[in-house]
Amino acid sequence: MALKPDRVESYTDVSYFMDTVGERGGVVVHLSSGAGASTDDGNAVVGYPTGVVSGTKPAGLLLNDVVSLDLTRQHINWYRDEVQVGGKVTLLRQGQVVTNMLASGQTPSAGTDAYYDAAGKLTTVSTNSTKVGRFLGSKDSDGYVKVDINIT
Repeated sequence: MALKPDRVESYTDVSYFMDTVGERGGVVVHLSSGAGASTDDGNAVVGYPTGVVSGTKPAGLLLNDVVSLDLTRQHINWYRDEVQVGGKVTLLRQGQVVTNMLASGQTPSAGTDAYYDAAGKLTTVSTNSTKVGRFLGSKDSDGYVKVDINIT
């Protein structure tokens, strides 16, 4: 579990689809953009960065687990906020979350700017990525940290 349930969702976006499996709590980027006139444009696709941050644009923090299930054998677990690959996802654009999707070796502190790395994990290092928010504390004993997301 990458997100704890205590969060503030000030602004969410449901205009995008995700075609790959992904765990909630990380920053996804625009892979292709739709026309912008419709919230059901299948060309509006987001996903986790794949090894390169340079040139990517953050779309939001992923609030759903994206899973690949054989839906003829089992149902999606709606209580866990699961979405089938290729489905619409909910992205947090502004708000606060408690997540453990931190880059390895990161020790953020309150007031430190938050960026994302080449895997979509939050980091304090701005290596060619855009600022996506600010950390509101340090990591707890379970590796979770509170972060204020502000993607405009």
